[in-house]
Amino acid sequence: MEYNRILILSPHTDDAEFGCGGTIVKFLENNKEIHWVVFSIAEDSLPNELNKLKLQNEFINVTKELNLKESDYTIFRYPVRKLSDYRQEILESLIKFKQEFKPDLVIGPSQNDYHQDHQVISNEMIRAFKTHSSILCYELPWNHINFTSSYFIKLEERHIQMKLKILSKYETQIVLNRFYFSEDMVRGLALTRGAQINYKYAESFDVLRIID
Repeated sequence: MEYNRILILSPHTDDAEFGCGGTIVKFLENNKEIHWVVFSIAEDSLPNELNKLKLQNEFINVTKELNLKESDYTIFRYPVRKLSDYRQEILESLIKFKQEFKPDLVIGPSQNDYHQDHQVISNEMIRAFKTHSSILCYELPWNHINFTSSYFIKLEERHIQMKLKILSKYETQIVLNRFYFSEDMVRGLALTRGAQINYKYAESFDVLRIID
């Protein structure tokens, strides 16, 4: 199926960039319409000396790098690690996106992701879109014990370069020494997924539903 309206769900700033950043770049390159939703800017995860809007500002820098308009993304400020307390509100927001944006593809966190906030978004994603959209789940290896790589999107060097560039906007995470922000990690995973389909680079997804 040719997907044209794609909803990207990110529990926190930076999740989608790592899980499907190259794919987002490729979608935009191919003039696909996307709407990107961030549910938490994780203020409470930041050291006290940092501006509590730092991660939100870094995400906005990502959107500027990708030439997205303000109308192309939505930022919620649910408290980090407590999205379960707002499950119904999140579901209602997703239903609104379904009615207004009408995505033919939704991409969000995996059902096998063990982070509590990621589980909430994954579950509500399925509730909201199970009968209306194809659904893919992106890979965040440090949060998984199991992940089924059943759908692959081929990437080129330019997509990996831009993925690295947008990840570099997260100065906060780099200062905190998040190992998965390293170029070795990003390239290594893309090379591994590419090798599985006899291509240099790829990102892989777990298929929850395909509607054609």
